[in-house]
Amino acid sequence: MLANGQPIQYFNRYTEEVETEQIYCEKPLRWTYETGLGRSTLEAVVKRPFLSVFYGYLMSGKSTKQRVAPFIETYGLDPGEFADEPESYRSFNEFFYRKLKRSARPVCDGEGEIAFPADGRHLAVPNIGDEDRFFVKGQRFQLAALLGSGELADRYAGGTLVLSRLCPVDYHRYHFAIGGEASPVWLLNGPLYSVSPIALQRNLEYLWRNKRTLTEIDTAGAGKVLQLEIGATNVGSINATFQPGTVAKGDEKGYFAFGGSATITVFEREAVRLADDLRAQSAECRELYAHMGDVMATAR
Repeated sequence: MLANGQPIQYFNRYTEEVETEQIYCEKPLRWTYETGLGRSTLEAVVKRPFLSVFYGYLMSGKSTKQRVAPFIETYGLDPGEFADEPESYRSFNEFFYRKLKRSARPVCDGEGEIAFPADGRHLAVPNIGDEDRFFVKGQRFQLAALLGSGELADRYAGGTLVLSRLCPVDYHRYHFAIGGEASPVWLLNGPLYSVSPIALQRNLEYLWRNKRTLTEIDTAGAGKVLQLEIGATNVGSINATFQPGTVAKGDEKGYFAFGGSATITVFEREAVRLADDLRAQSAECRELYAHMGDVMATAR
């Protein structure tokens, strides 16, 4: 998908153009994953949870409040979407996991429509187990490792998977893609590698080695759906905010504290049809940018 030093590109659903990602802390990220010394440092220090926890602590300091305004300006964020005024955030971390106005992210309400669970860049595997092009050709998705269960993997073999990658510039609360009966959260602990394509194009295993959480939603129209949250470097904290039981599409599920991160939605075989643009861009190994609440798929 991309070689050393090449830009990360994605297709923007709203502009209908291929755009280049503005990568937060691009130079350190590329050094860590694209150089020999960097990869040695990654294994010795960067992947370890204590570093991400410490960095998150630093980003919660009162002095980091001064970073908010320059960040908004640099990355072109729209303060009109924020639930609170930019000046009200007491730290950069508090700004990072900010809430938005409900009107900023309307939730699709068409018959059978399933929503993206988060803002971000989305990539789909229409048939899990029959896909050898995920970020780069030849990397297969190891479902049993991701789910931490061979039994679950058997149930979802041949199903559909959508990876939603959140960059530091994105809205970092995640939501239920579909309504139903939600299980308690299941924690699968692990290290904290980056989930940027810079990292994943070298080793897709980071997705199922990283710390992650899993929830099963028993739905009326799409079978049993799994939603996972994937921690990443500088994201030592995955914070569930929902209560197990009945949930509605678009309800808040939780939030990530500082850093990039990802969610994964898994459907049973032939349970859904992916949105046309998501399917088309994924076939080209290109991510689709879309907002939380917009249409990801439709129940069959």
